[in-house]
Amino acid sequence: MLIQQDLFTTDEFLPSSCEHIKSWMILDAIPALQKRTIFKLLSKHSINELLQLPASQLQHYRLKEAQISALLHPNLVQVEENLSWLDESQNRYILCFDDERYPKQLKEISSPPLLLYLQGDIRLLTHPQMALVGSRNCTPYGQEKAYQFAGQLASLGFTITSGLALGIDGFAHQGALDANGKTIAVLGTGLNNIYPKRHLKLARQIIKTGLLVSEFWPNSPAIPSNFPRRNRLISGLSLGVLVVEASKRSGSLITARYANEQGRELFALPGSIDNSQACGCHQLIQQGAKLVVNVADISEEFEHIVAKKRTIDVAELQLVQHQHPLLQYIDFHFTTLEQLLNRSGLDIVNLQNQLIELEITGRITVTVEGYVKR
Repeated sequence: MLIQQDLFTTDEFLPSSCEHIKSWMILDAIPALQKRTIFKLLSKHSINELLQLPASQLQHYRLKEAQISALLHPNLVQVEENLSWLDESQNRYILCFDDERYPKQLKEISSPPLLLYLQGDIRLLTHPQMALVGSRNCTPYGQEKAYQFAGQLASLGFTITSGLALGIDGFAHQGALDANGKTIAVLGTGLNNIYPKRHLKLARQIIKTGLLVSEFWPNSPAIPSNFPRRNRLISGLSLGVLVVEASKRSGSLITARYANEQGRELFALPGSIDNSQACGCHQLIQQGAKLVVNVADISEEFEHIVAKKRTIDVAELQLVQHQHPLLQYIDFHFTTLEQLLNRSGLDIVNLQNQLIELEITGRITVTVEGYVKR
C-alpha cells in the first residue's frame, strides 16, 4: 500500500511541530483502529478537523464507542509524557507519517506506523539497508556467519538492520559495528525499555554511530504481540532479508513472510540437514528464497548500489584458508570426539594434539557437544 502525501488534507501545523506530533499521538492511541481506517479518515479531514468531529459524525464512520472516546477525550498527560522524550540535542526524534523524513519504503507496506521513535543517526533511514535475522538459539556456525555476512555487507555499503534480539540479531549488529559499518536496530519495546537487557551495552554502541527505531511509545514494555509487529518494520525498511538460521517455528519466518508480501528480496543461508535451527532456512529455499553461500550471491542482486562502492575481492570475502587435513572430518554442525576417531583413523593423542592446534588458530570452536568447523 503506497500512501501518497497529497491524499491528506493539510492544516496549519508544520510536520515537525509539537502540536502536530501530539495530534498523531492521539490517533495512534485509538484502540484497535486499523491503519487503513485512519488513512481513509485523513483523506477526508485534516488531523485538526478529525480531532474536533462530533461523536455523531464519528459514529457515521463506524467507529466504536471506545474509539470515539479515545479520540474526543485523549489521555493528554500520557501524550505530554511521550512528547517529553523528544530531544534532538540527544539525537532523539519522533517522526509523524507525514514528516518528509519518514522513510518512503515504509509507506509501501500494508500497515505503516503512524509514528516512529528514533535515537541515533536519523540519516541512516535513507541508506540502503539489508536485514539479517535468525534464531535466538543459534549454533556457533550461525553466530559466525551472521557476524561475517553483516561485516561484509556493511563493507559493501549496506546498513545492517535487525531486531536487537539475542542470537543472530546481536551478532549481525556487532559484525556491522566491528567492520566500521552502520546498523539499525528495530525494537519491539519503547526506547526507554531496551530489551533484552543483555543487549543494553550493544544498544548504547548502536546509538553512537547507528540508529534505534521503534513504533511503540517510549515506556512501552516487552509484550509478546509487539515482536511480530516489529518484524514487519525490519523487512519494510530493507531492500532484502537474509535469514541466517531459523527453526520451522522461528519468528524469523514471520519476517520472511513480510518480506515476500512487501516485495523485498529474500535470501537464506543453508545449514546441516541435521541442524533443527536450519530447517526454516531450507524451507524458505524450497519456497523460492535465494540460496546464499557468500556475500556475492546477495550483492549481485543490487549491482546499482554495490557498483558505487569499492571493488571487493570475492576470494577474500569467502575467507578461504589453507585446509588442515583434519578439517575434512569436522562438520559445520557438532562433531563428537568419537566420530572424529572413527573418521580420521588417528590415535587419541595425535587427534587431540591436532584439535588443539585447530582451536588455537581459530579454525574450530570447541563446545560441550563437540567440535564445530568455522
